[in-house]
Amino acid sequence: MSKTAGSILEATLKRDPHEVEFIQAVQEAVQALERVIAKNCRYVNIMERLLEPERVIVFRVSWVDDRGVTHVNRGFRVQYNQSMGPCRGGIRFHPSMNLSVAKFLGFEQTLKNALSPYKLGGAAGGSDFDPKAKSDNEIMRFCQSFMSEMYRYLGPDKDLPSEEMGVGTREMGYLFGQYRRLAGHFQRTSRSSNGLGWVCMKKIYRSPSWQSRYGGGSRGEENLIVKTIKKG
Repeated sequence: MSKTAGSILEATLKRDPHEVEFIQAVQEAVQALERVIAKNCRYVNIMERLLEPERVIVFRVSWVDDRGVTHVNRGFRVQYNQSMGPCRGGIRFHPSMNLSVAKFLGFEQTLKNALSPYKLGGAAGGSDFDPKAKSDNEIMRFCQSFMSEMYRYLGPDKDLPSEEMGVGTREMGYLFGQYRRLAGHFQRTSRSSNGLGWVCMKKIYRSPSWQSRYGGGSRGEENLIVKTIKKG
């Protein structure tokens, strides 16, 4: 490995020694780009900036179960990079969720979105909350509490969350409902016709009427996105 690529890895290991998942993603990316970095030193600075997220948000999520007992979980949102446009990335609810995983997912999402035809940056987040064996009301209360802490950082020109592990149609509906309640309005911009309606995109996509009209699977989802944007 070239000295420049090695120095990038060394700096990351020194700065975040306990973030195993994130470091593994960095190692894979740097090793894949080693020859490019070695040929042009200006890519070293670009890579160094890319390996540090623009904004990391860590917050407490307090919620009440059906017995009236208060629980506390930790929430995360890593708005990794907005060079291409507003962030977009998943929300994951799983006991293994931590800051390292959020940074790893945000880093990968940034690279994925850079290759897509849509001008979007990358983000990721979630909570160590486990939705398994929870009632609908408990999940609703957790989602509302989670969004109460997150909504001020979201919006059509900021961050557009989407589904991930442990977060499906039901959870996205609860999250968007709380966002709308707190924000008090739908925002419309040229980038996304329905603003944070991107949050509900998969909820709409899964309805039988949309699937019959635009098709199912990834192609159907892509068609839905295109149609939604065109409707303005």
